[in-house]
Amino acid sequence: MAMTINGSGTVTGLAVGGLPDGVVDNDTLATGIASSKLTGALPAISGASLTGVSNLKSQQVFTSSGTWTKPTGINTIKVYVTGGGGGSGGRGGSADTGAGGAGGGTAIEIIDVASVSSVSVTIGAGGAGGAESGNGNTGTTSSFGSYCSATGGAGGNHGNEGGSPRGGGVGSGGDINLTGQGGHGGADDGGGNTPAGTGGASYWGGGGEGSGYNGHSRVAGTHGSGGGGGGMFGTTSGVAGGAGIVVVEEYA
Repeated sequence: MAMTINGSGTVTGLAVGGLPDGVVDNDTLATGIASSKLTGALPAISGASLTGVSNLKSQQVFTSSGTWTKPTGINTIKVYVTGGGGGSGGRGGSADTGAGGAGGGTAIEIIDVASVSSVSVTIGAGGAGGAESGNGNTGTTSSFGSYCSATGGAGGNHGNEGGSPRGGGVGSGGDINLTGQGGHGGADDGGGNTPAGTGGASYWGGGGEGSGYNGHSRVAGTHGSGGGGGGMFGTTSGVAGGAGIVVVEEYA
């Protein structure tokens, strides 16, 4: 039997069960095959022989310094490295409010670890908050061996220095390198109802709230975000930024 396929997609010379012999085109295939011809179990499909496909198998999260050890069967990892958040500034004078600390930077990198067994992990500390008339301290750097790192966010200034915000930390060495958000500014002689600055966000979320009216206290940063500033009401000193974090996704 000869079979011909022309340019319009029509097949001639082909017999299909339940259809007229001779010509089978798109329309007859769509409308003319009896449902009885479409029954039966589909063959099993196995992915055992597929190559070049990576699957997420596990992850390790570091909130303190340590060592990443490769699990059996892992060939590739995706690493997120975030520096410590900056501490916030104190209120300064009686009608002042401090700036929030800035968020730590983040580096994201995909690494082939077929020939790697372990990597040293360093977690940057969050910067301490400033005293009532003091500036906040800068967070420190987090790193994943020599592969990538991220610096900490800067500390916020106290209110007598204008409560000015300062810049976020910066990722380096990654396939993607992100800058943390700067802390929100406070105010010099802004009045007792003026809220203090909120801490800057990191890759993982927003910073701590600043001290506010009616005794609302400032909030520390988490996962590399900045601490909220001190104000006239609530707590007048600054507060620490969040410690950095390293997350390692592991693929087979």
